[in-house]
Amino acid sequence: MAASLREPSFISSPSSSTCDTDDEGVRGTCEDASLCKRFAVSVGYWHDPYIQHLVRLTKERKAPEINRGYFARVHGVNQLLKAFLRKTECHCQVLNLGAGMDTTFWKLKDEDLLPSKYFEVDFPMIVTRKLHNIKNKPLLSKPIVELHSEDILHMGKLPTLLITECVLVYMTPEQSANLLKWASNTFETAMLINYEQVNMGDRFGQIMIENLRRRQCDLAGVETCKSLESQKERLLANGWETACAVNMMELYSRLPRAEVSRIESLEFLDEMELLEQLMQHYCLCWATRGGQELGLKEISC
Repeated sequence: MAASLREPSFISSPSSSTCDTDDEGVRGTCEDASLCKRFAVSVGYWHDPYIQHLVRLTKERKAPEINRGYFARVHGVNQLLKAFLRKTECHCQVLNLGAGMDTTFWKLKDEDLLPSKYFEVDFPMIVTRKLHNIKNKPLLSKPIVELHSEDILHMGKLPTLLITECVLVYMTPEQSANLLKWASNTFETAMLINYEQVNMGDRFGQIMIENLRRRQCDLAGVETCKSLESQKERLLANGWETACAVNMMELYSRLPRAEVSRIESLEFLDEMELLEQLMQHYCLCWATRGGQELGLKEISC
């Protein structure tokens, strides 16, 4: 696992003090997501023995609809990720942009599904905090040391999976387009998994935007989050050959019934409408480029 990459051309470099101030709200969303995942794991939504070593357990209970939403998010992303790893027989590299306190690296190692290369990218402050925890926890550091992996991103030589969870929406449409073009131009065989907001033009979407704005967190790329179609169009317009998108309520409805029964027995949800409203405003998108011989276009969640 690598914490640093050569800075590609789509990233601008203003002074660090300006960046720290401007990005404070966005960095705060990493903390929010990490605490939500940690709480959901503690209740039993999914198994993750590593997150407790990176994220504290908050005393504040999270609402059942939030926990089920995170379960669907983790399930959907993992399903697509593992499909890519199996198609490539793990002879590939994964680039997780805005990884935060994500624990995927260690879970994949436990399942013997580690790719040839695994990279994480985030704000320096977040990466520093994560590295500190890793160095002080043998359970986290030992698997990395054992790999003796070079921190070199192979441009065009390995099938590459890029993961962006609630990342592109904090960029302007021009910035996210440049990132998507860079990826499609750089990697001959590639797949992108993107999780973020959708249907943001209605009243519920506007409330989400206003709430984040009050926390000094602006959704600069919300224009692209109008619909599933606008999400797919952005991908196709920036060099990706196939694009699919599904809202999280639809994904939730596709989950195995036994698994749904299990997680719904964990907590009582008073109003199903709350869950539906929330999950209809998030989506999972995936796109591919090349890889016909691997069957990348066949991947679905």
